[in-house]
Amino acid sequence: MNRLYHVALSPFCRKVRLTLAEKKIEVELVEERYWDPSPDFLRRNPAGKVPVLRMDSRLMAESQAICEYLDETLPNPALIPADPEARYEVRRLCFWFDDKFNAEVTRPIMNERVWKKIRKEGYPDSRAVKSGLAAVKFHLDYMGWLLDQRRWLAGDVMTLADFAAAAHLSCLDYISDVDWNRSANVRDWYAKIKSRPAFRSLLADQLPGLPPSPQYALLDF
Repeated sequence: MNRLYHVALSPFCRKVRLTLAEKKIEVELVEERYWDPSPDFLRRNPAGKVPVLRMDSRLMAESQAICEYLDETLPNPALIPADPEARYEVRRLCFWFDDKFNAEVTRPIMNERVWKKIRKEGYPDSRAVKSGLAAVKFHLDYMGWLLDQRRWLAGDVMTLADFAAAAHLSCLDYISDVDWNRSANVRDWYAKIKSRPAFRSLLADQLPGLPPSPQYALLDF
């Protein structure tokens, strides 16, 4: 059995989960408290990070590397285009969300509103939360601008860039921290992604003591 060591509300784990599900690869999900790593987990990934995918006796780490490996070895359906310019745009947007969006939005909001509670590290820093909520407006506007010109974020077909963006936004949606009324284009795009069979396992996630927002699992939200 393939096995993914993950955390439910990690956008990097979610990107890999979406890729696996889109390619119809069955996988056992194993929750890993990476902030309190076990010796076994550190042997699997000395960096002490999730996700880690065990597949065909191979251990793989780093979400982008995992997703690209899966797309190269299991090319149908393709999530990264063959054309160099289109492939560049997909990778550029993946890094936009995994680097810039994560640093400005996902990490500060999730750390303060979710992980501090899970780890029992005290009260959230309201300044960090406000900073993240202010930054997300810029990113939603940028996504809306992209979707004014394209059917999907990186072009006219769905790609790994859409999964990267949806992975981050779905974490924030779990705690109701996305203003879906800010951009009709982004709302419609997310509704399309959210309705895909690959998204079903994400919508079933539940963190003990932290239930999802009322609209989180609704396809018509």
